[in-house]
Amino acid sequence: MPVSDLKEQIARLPEQPGVYLWGNAAGDTIYVGKARSLRDRVRSYLGAWGTNPRIDALLAEIARLEVIVTDSVVEALALENNFIKQRAPRYNILLRDDKNYPYLRLTTSEAFPRVLVARAIESGPDVFAGPFMPASLARRTMGLTHKLFGIRSCNEVITGDRPRACLEFDIGRCLAPCVRELCTEGQYGEAVASARLLLDGRTDELAETLRLRMETAAGEERFEQAAQLRDAMRTVEALRDRQQKIATTELGDRDVFGIKRGPSGVVVLVFQMRGGRVVERVELASNADAAPVSDGEALAGALQQFYETRTAPSEIHLPEAVEEAEAVEEWLGVEAGRRVRLLVPQRGDKRALVDLATRNAELSYRTRFNDSTAAHFEALETLRSALGLPAVPRRIECFDISTIQGSETVASMVVCEDGRMKKGDYRKFRIAARAPDGVGPDDFAAMREVVQRRYRAVLERGGPFPDLILIDGGAGQLSAAYEALTAVGLGRLVAAGIAKKEEVLFTRDRPEPVVLDTRDPALLLIQRIRDEAHRFAVTFHRKARTMRDLRSELDGVPGVGVRRRKALLTAFGSLAGVRRATREELAAVVGARTASAVLDYFARSA
Repeated sequence: MPVSDLKEQIARLPEQPGVYLWGNAAGDTIYVGKARSLRDRVRSYLGAWGTNPRIDALLAEIARLEVIVTDSVVEALALENNFIKQRAPRYNILLRDDKNYPYLRLTTSEAFPRVLVARAIESGPDVFAGPFMPASLARRTMGLTHKLFGIRSCNEVITGDRPRACLEFDIGRCLAPCVRELCTEGQYGEAVASARLLLDGRTDELAETLRLRMETAAGEERFEQAAQLRDAMRTVEALRDRQQKIATTELGDRDVFGIKRGPSGVVVLVFQMRGGRVVERVELASNADAAPVSDGEALAGALQQFYETRTAPSEIHLPEAVEEAEAVEEWLGVEAGRRVRLLVPQRGDKRALVDLATRNAELSYRTRFNDSTAAHFEALETLRSALGLPAVPRRIECFDISTIQGSETVASMVVCEDGRMKKGDYRKFRIAARAPDGVGPDDFAAMREVVQRRYRAVLERGGPFPDLILIDGGAGQLSAAYEALTAVGLGRLVAAGIAKKEEVLFTRDRPEPVVLDTRDPALLLIQRIRDEAHRFAVTFHRKARTMRDLRSELDGVPGVGVRRRKALLTAFGSLAGVRRATREELAAVVGARTASAVLDYFARSA
């Protein structure tokens, strides 16, 4: 066992808190752990063989050991979290958010924030809310922030020097901070604070805030503003009354965790409660390759990863205790700026909510890891790993260009969600792009045109945005697609190209193509999506050519409509037969006047 070769190094380790990093022969970090006593914790691996297949695989691959001593277990916990984030070691538990539903992002990093639809939570000063289910609820909520509070939706750099406001101000959907005389930074800040209360689900507090502002405005005889605040307050109250949320006044602000672990992987489900109501449901999942040894280990990993980009509430309820709970509490408290407690409720409403979260986790596990879903998820997870994607590509959009002999160039887009084709989202496009000489088709220009048209429309609608864009073609088509994405401001979306003959994948960040085994489920999934896009494009192309062929040169002859065109073609067999016909023969079919028009038309075009 390779780890046995490190006995002497392990024996010399200090009995102090710190972080240890196992590495393999290739120099990669394969596992990161924390310890209250480095020597005791690392030495335990020497006798761990046979306890679990995952541990056995780790021990068989270990070739080196690094340690970092810290002053406390809390510092070790924070350092472990940073190393896991930076190095993504394969044997650490990596639970991922369910990215099937969008979030809303309040861009507090800007002087005059906006509300945008986001597909994932990112670290930084911006505030995120969600996920929203169904996805349309995110766009409706974003629209409410414009209608109720006047949050801007433009991309302008706000200086306050604009001479007049735009149409959004005229229709009451923006406070116009771009015009200093209409809206000051302080007034806009009040609107942002109200929007944040709405996104946080704190509708009671928001309604009270709006009521106080309404009374103040009325007392100062600003009656128009008071009426606007009254309408906003009534809308918020109606929204609060319609919300279907689990609620109990005794539970306040807290997060509740439930877990289901099985042979296919693990699902951790989190209910985020604010003001006694469940305002968010977040699902974290990991497949079998990174399955934890115990529920406690999975919960510990979930706590670290979940609160990396979120602020912990004062209480977190768990179905069972986690290792080093005191250190985790202290770390979360430092990040939140207040005391945070990890509790394992045993009875009452608190335990009932933990049980409810656990039942929901079990339902999510059955949905995610049934036989067909498990196969799809395995393929998507393999694809994520092969392409280095930040998340499982739950939504894939694929483009294909179809043209024959330079005529009727068309494009298709097909959509695959969770491994299944979603035909209701298919789209087809007629392409206007031509080669620089204007003679034949330009595949690169066609790809650039269709991608730009597609994602300009998606951006205007606010989504849904794909986790992966698949391009039928090589590096040239992929480059054209990225040019289009950059042009519409979506250059951060991930795209990959698949070459038809070699069946290899091209990405922007790698100089060499990604080669997958011909039996790899990820490659089979990509081929299935690509073939569906090709089928859809060819079907559309054939239809376009059929419609073109149905058109006749006779349509340009004055006085010849559908009935006379059919009569001429029936009588003379073809357009060439009509050209050879004499005046008398034509007149016998369509009359003397139309016969003269046909002869004059062909004489001009000769």
